[in-house]
Amino acid sequence: MIEVCNLYKSFDGVEVLKGISATFEKGKTNLIIGQSGSGKTVLLKCMLGLFTPEKGDICYDDRHYSEMSIKKKRNLRKEMGMLFQGSALFDSLNVADNVMFPLKMFTKKPYNEMLDRVNTVLKRVNLENANNKFPAELSGGMQKRVALARAIVMNPKYLFCDEPNSGLDPKTSTVIDNLIQEITREFDIITVINSHDMNSVMEIGEKIIFLKDGVKAWEGTNKEIIHTDNEVVTEFVYSSQLLKRVRESYQ
Repeated sequence: MIEVCNLYKSFDGVEVLKGISATFEKGKTNLIIGQSGSGKTVLLKCMLGLFTPEKGDICYDDRHYSEMSIKKKRNLRKEMGMLFQGSALFDSLNVADNVMFPLKMFTKKPYNEMLDRVNTVLKRVNLENANNKFPAELSGGMQKRVALARAIVMNPKYLFCDEPNSGLDPKTSTVIDNLIQEITREFDIITVINSHDMNSVMEIGEKIIFLKDGVKAWEGTNKEIIHTDNEVVTEFVYSSQLLKRVRESYQ
């Protein structure tokens, strides 16, 4: 479990996170949602160790980040996988080398052993025989699957996804959502997804944290969010659904 305890984070004197506390559970797809500027990206980056909060702490399976040495923080980073919003693949590397990159950086395994692991995760994301292709030869959905394979190649305990459906059509978005959820359950990992996509919320939102102006305004499940009487959440949910219908009417 990841436990966020009373987290505060400011930039240039402006508070972005204002005392957020939340838990993110193992084997579930945990979503952080909210409008732009709500603080969800900052919260995700704090959990990744990219930002240091002024107050509060983050606990990873009973390990307090604020009490860790630099060496322990580096070791924790090896337990994390990250799926970036724009996939962040290296254009000059083929699929196999992109996925192998963390293994080369963090391990001293023989090449054949690393390649076996690469092939295993590529098969898991349904990209067998794509090793020698380059990112420019792949569709957006295939690029996301390569990025997901890279995110899990180190067999992480924690998987973080920043807007994984950004730029994808609805059908491909559903494929990526389902794949993330399947991998989360199969490997029993803690997955935290930063999203504003209500389709994702309704499909895979097993635990949802809703942020509003840097404060946790609501938490629950995808079954509970539709029936909540929290006006802030209701406005977000139904405005998103209205926008979705408008977009579909023009397709």
